[in-house]
Amino acid sequence: MNAIQHTLVLVGWTMAASIPSLAQQHTVAHQWNEQVLEAIRNDFARPTVHARNLYHASILMYDSWAAFDTTQSQTIFLGQTFDGYTCPFDEAALEIPAELDERKEAQEVALSYATYRLVRHRYENSPQAESTMANIYVQMIIQELDTAFTSTDYATYGAPALGNYLAEQLIAYGMNDGSNEANDYANTCYEQLEPNIRPEEPGTNGLVDPNRWQAVELSFAIDQSGELLTETPPFLGPQWGEVPGFALRDSNLTVLERDGCTYNLWHNPGPPVYLDTNEYVGFEDEWKWNHGMVLRWSEHLDPTDGVMWDIGPASLKYDGSIPASDNLDSFYAWENGGLVSWYDENGNFGGQGHEVNPFTGEPYAANMVPRGDYARVISEFWADGPESETPPGHWYTLLNEFILDGQAGQHRWRGQGPIIEDLEFDVKAYLALGGAMHDCAIAAWSAKGYYDYSRPVSGIRYMAEHGQSSDPDQPNYHPAGLPLIPGWIEMVDDADPLNFFDGEDQTGKVKVRCWKGPDYIEVPLIDEAGVDWILADRWWPYQRPSFVTPPFAGYVSGHSTYSRAAAELLELLTGSEYWPGGLAEWSAPMNQFLVFEDGPSMSFNLQWATFMDASNESALSRMWGGIHPPIDDAPGRRIGKHVGRNAFHYAETIVFPQWAQEFGGDGFLPSDVCSGDFNGDGTRGSGDLILFLTAFGLGWTGPYDLDNSAVIDTQDLLEFLQLWNTECD
Repeated sequence: MNAIQHTLVLVGWTMAASIPSLAQQHTVAHQWNEQVLEAIRNDFARPTVHARNLYHASILMYDSWAAFDTTQSQTIFLGQTFDGYTCPFDEAALEIPAELDERKEAQEVALSYATYRLVRHRYENSPQAESTMANIYVQMIIQELDTAFTSTDYATYGAPALGNYLAEQLIAYGMNDGSNEANDYANTCYEQLEPNIRPEEPGTNGLVDPNRWQAVELSFAIDQSGELLTETPPFLGPQWGEVPGFALRDSNLTVLERDGCTYNLWHNPGPPVYLDTNEYVGFEDEWKWNHGMVLRWSEHLDPTDGVMWDIGPASLKYDGSIPASDNLDSFYAWENGGLVSWYDENGNFGGQGHEVNPFTGEPYAANMVPRGDYARVISEFWADGPESETPPGHWYTLLNEFILDGQAGQHRWRGQGPIIEDLEFDVKAYLALGGAMHDCAIAAWSAKGYYDYSRPVSGIRYMAEHGQSSDPDQPNYHPAGLPLIPGWIEMVDDADPLNFFDGEDQTGKVKVRCWKGPDYIEVPLIDEAGVDWILADRWWPYQRPSFVTPPFAGYVSGHSTYSRAAAELLELLTGSEYWPGGLAEWSAPMNQFLVFEDGPSMSFNLQWATFMDASNESALSRMWGGIHPPIDDAPGRRIGKHVGRNAFHYAETIVFPQWAQEFGGDGFLPSDVCSGDFNGDGTRGSGDLILFLTAFGLGWTGPYDLDNSAVIDTQDLLEFLQLWNTECD
């Protein structure tokens, strides 16, 4: 035994003694999903890579379950030709236990070996690989599984060998799936056209085209997962559109060329807005309006400005609408923050949300919080997930906590039908969500790579270093400069406290009132930067000084795409637009939650009534955080809407082929628009009776359960017969 193995054994047995009680609370699939999420937290922040890993892990879990299932559920990879790769499988050679408990154990063992092998392979070179390898080793110890068992002969050795075989095959597939995994996912064609931005210095370091992306060069850099970077990170995944998706289809694809590279664009959103640097424009210009809103919302990051908001569901409601890219001002509250729909016709905030919790019948209680605290907390909470598992992993965390845990033992697909055993529900939910998150990464990053769009830190500083655009007769005029607005954007004069800032004459430069940035924070645990006047060419997003902004282009927003897709999918999965119980909450303790600076100034909970409410908050957080302008957000939401729905419907054809309709259809569920008209043809007749009888005698909720007893029985049949041969109103 070498030193590392000895260390792992000691750590394993020490940790194993304290984990069994926790492990018993979750299915084995859930436990292994947590291991994948922890491996992501121990790696560099690479949303595309981790979305793919979550998707592949979900495939392994689901196929391990399906291989031993005796119903009509199909495998997606095992025994299939998957994106041109054939995974051979001799179904007759695999012994399937006759007893249900033995069959479940086989499923658990197979998915454990499969996921263990995948994590070992994908994260063996991560910066905290030793911790990840110890974690998964402990997980195997808890389950009393031998990590030294490597056979793939499932005909002889059954479940453990099948798990090894599945992982071996999927790993081989992944080496040729267009991700360039063999070369650590390096870019194959894209080249950066603009110089790196150096945020520790004023300005943009010579940006020529303000519409193009700049890499962020820092003297000391730490990525979103807290990993030290030894060099400036290049653009992550600009040609990720070459990676095969889950439910993406050729009808979603546009092939375009730019700068000698070919790009596969999925759900092409069309171009963003651009700045014409030769024409005078104020904030009425679309490009300046977008970046001006990010600058304006930066002024909101002050919990002492006296602005109090009710951030509960009674005020913060999102109906799922998505504005056209040329009508953003009707959707976003440019001046005061949030959505226009959060304000009444007189411009007063609050009270425009959900009237009552549909589960309790009670009104949602007010949740009064300083706007500055709310904006800072959501900027950090949604920045990279609750514990830095990147946005796709974030939605797995929310699925695990509020749905898989919160409704354990009561799961029904789409919220209807019979209760489904927890392990089955978990692996099927993971496959659907994994497919959606993977497709989001492909679609969003295909746009990021092709459009190569700048980030606000480049755009705002570009305007600032060009001066002011309001008055040609005043000093430092340029059409591409910042519009002057008294009390917010002004010129530095001889009497200004900033006139000799940093030992240099700053007279005639532009200053802005906003979040002051990390230069004003010495100890984040006790210091706040606050909001005040700074030189505009030194504007910072609300981020750590060692991170600043993600290493890839802005358009479209990955957060908006991931979050909208997840919200759409969870609505379909649960059969409800609401979180279980009508409310999900996440605690933000006073002076403990924030990392970028001290805060919040009071303890409170983030609250969401619906999945859409949460997805909207995620999207808006990126504007308060200074990472995206609105033009990045709206198209991302639109892509996510299509991706989430398509992924769920396609997953359903695999996991419930006897129930699901064709891809893109409404699914297997009976219609509830008209009582008794289960097939939705407007008449209660023989077709409805045939559907009804498929559920007769079963524990079932939904349209078949006419007497709301959760059992389809004679009473339901009698009620149906009373409706026989009648038409719907």
